[in-house]
Amino acid sequence: MCSPLHQPDGPLVPGSSRRTFLRATGLAGAATATAATGLASAATPAAALPQQAAPHNAPDNVANWRPDTDSPRFTVVVMPDTQYLFDGASINSAPVEASLRYILDHGRDENIVFLSHLGDLTENGQPGEFGPLSKAFELLDRRRVGYSVVAGNHDIKSSTDDQRGRTPYLDAFGPQRLRRLPTFGGATPDGYNTYHLFRAAGREWLVLALDWRPSAAGLAWARDVIAEHPKTPVIVTTHELVYADNSGDEAEFSAHGKHLWDELIAGHDQIFLTLNGHYWPAARTTRRNDAGHDVHLHITNYQNRYYGGSAMIRLYRFDLARNTIDVETISPWILGRAGDRLNELERREIEMTGSQDLFSVPLDFEKRFAGFAPVPARGPRPAAKMLVPGTVAYWRFDGSHQSGSQADAALRVPDLSGHRNDLMREAVPGSPAETLRWSDSHHPDQPGHGSLYFDGSKPPLRGAYLRTANGAPLNAKTFRSGYTVEAFLRLPADWDAGRHAWGAVLGRRGTLGAGGKTEGDPDEPLLTLSVSDGPGLQWAAAPLNQPGLVTNWGHELERETWWHVAVVNDGRHTTMYVDGCPVARNPATRTTGLATLGLPWLVGGYEYGGVLDRLMHGWLGDIRIVERALPVRDFMIA
Repeated sequence: MCSPLHQPDGPLVPGSSRRTFLRATGLAGAATATAATGLASAATPAAALPQQAAPHNAPDNVANWRPDTDSPRFTVVVMPDTQYLFDGASINSAPVEASLRYILDHGRDENIVFLSHLGDLTENGQPGEFGPLSKAFELLDRRRVGYSVVAGNHDIKSSTDDQRGRTPYLDAFGPQRLRRLPTFGGATPDGYNTYHLFRAAGREWLVLALDWRPSAAGLAWARDVIAEHPKTPVIVTTHELVYADNSGDEAEFSAHGKHLWDELIAGHDQIFLTLNGHYWPAARTTRRNDAGHDVHLHITNYQNRYYGGSAMIRLYRFDLARNTIDVETISPWILGRAGDRLNELERREIEMTGSQDLFSVPLDFEKRFAGFAPVPARGPRPAAKMLVPGTVAYWRFDGSHQSGSQADAALRVPDLSGHRNDLMREAVPGSPAETLRWSDSHHPDQPGHGSLYFDGSKPPLRGAYLRTANGAPLNAKTFRSGYTVEAFLRLPADWDAGRHAWGAVLGRRGTLGAGGKTEGDPDEPLLTLSVSDGPGLQWAAAPLNQPGLVTNWGHELERETWWHVAVVNDGRHTTMYVDGCPVARNPATRTTGLATLGLPWLVGGYEYGGVLDRLMHGWLGDIRIVERALPVRDFMIA
């Protein structure tokens, strides 16, 4: 649900506004700073960095990292092999520092929650190579930004497994350093395998950072970590897992990668994404695990590109609202100097736009994680809970009815507000009884777990609808001080504008002409909430203070999806909301109250010229009318 004070961002298109934004802010300064510090960093020996550890606390003038843990959008940054930048006497810290400063400068607008380095940090695994890189990572340490690193084959210069003992890699990036970060979860006794936890999109996520060659004990530890976090989605990062096949379009397991798949990944449904470097070019694939669910396996590595890949980073932009991970690959070091005279190769490497570098992964997170962390369905809520002050009518269509059964010809739907505005069934003569049927389908946030299916169409006009009785108190209401009208609806897959457009969710009998309104078509009804030919929602109502209709328009609605609509008038203006979000076409016209002739309200029916003209085609759930303006937090979906 949306609040009008916190409207959602538009869909993220990889490579669009955010890249333009980052070029215009921050990166130029980062490039200048790293260019100035890179050579100085190279002179910092490992011995000058005791245990290569971060300080316990950030300086007073530097704020700690504070990602938005509730936003449905967040970013995980991936940095692959940087080894050619740290190769003996050839030390180039500036590209790495530029990428790390990108994280600091754009952490808020990207909502960056974590960084994973994929190994082969250095070429020879020597202390003199790790020293400058370790110094660069102090940029993140000082702000307590969560990150993980894994050992690649070049970092440890050994084909042995994680029982190899102490190495310069472990001295620089071992648990003694990482445990001071808020995301650190734990490590194997040897220190080469670690796990990390971060909160994002309102839940916990786990990064399992595995050694280049985890031992049997290391893999057993990984299984235990997953078991200790049974409801947590897991991302596995390691140096070697998949590589690009001969076509370059698909990734395949290496022999070691197949071992990891068989011994760990396939049998643990919580693992949904793996990231590795080592090989090039970049590639990806999906494999079905033992539970029958997709695991996305990605290799990213640019060390073969100009300037050793210039410490390029991958941005994995998770968007749980759109069920998508948008992936983008950029070089902050080159982007930060885009205003300068870049050389020809830099211009080619400024960002990667191939299909394996800039892409989106459709992923229904709730469905994918349902096997280990199902989201409990919201239960029905008692009608009494929905009777907020000012409620003048409340109808719902739940109960003991068999889904798909016909509604009785003598159907009477009680007004649960207690104001005696009951609904009675009416039908177009000759319409089959099944044109009004009970259903157990409902909006997931609907109080009543049931609906009515209206099978109306034209031509010829056929179907059924509901109406209030003559003399019902609601018929005479003018709502001079304001109102809130709410309804749940769903359109079927066969909804067609030619046969079903302008079928009404809700309306009032009585025409503009009969109501003394002088503008517009005099045969139009005084009030209707209809499904236009979009299909979209239209609220067209004659206020007390206007000579004709004032219209609010919603956007096009997807079929086979439940929607909530609310129309709110505060005594001055009328605003339509769809799923709690204000629509664009809300007129600024001053509107007070609703004109009436004292005639019945219709549910599922629309009159023109005082004659039934259109009928609803689709499902209708709970409907509530309140004699005052409600805030979004008090809607039935809240």
